[in-house]
Amino acid sequence: QVQLVESGGGLVQPGGSLRLSCVASGRRFSIYEMGWYRQAPGKQRDVVAGIFSGGSTNYADSVKGRFTISRENAKNTVYLQMNSLKPEDTAVYYCYLYEGNLGRHYWGQGTQVTVSS
Repeated sequence: QVQLVESGGGLVQPGGSLRLSCVASGRRFSIYEMGWYRQAPGKQRDVVAGIFSGGSTNYADSVKGRFTISRENAKNTVYLQMNSLKPEDTAVYYCYLYEGNLGRHYWGQGTQVTVSS
């Protein structure tokens, strides 16, 4: 059974930084795509960033140059470093693992990020 546990959310002022972490268990972590989505109140869940097994990454246009995704396979962990945060980054951030051979996403419980002065 796949479990994803996020941490690192919180309240930060505009221009500040946060680092989210997601620890995975129940799969051979290193071979799967991992990443982050976010969902603001009243809006759909949107992709933020993804990282593939080979280390290549992709980002939503709205976070390019500000957010960095990385993974540490030895710790079954994926990170999202968020810099220059804006109020519009406020959302619940969800970690995912994508099992490509089944076309299935697994999700964490979410962590709240609030950017406000």
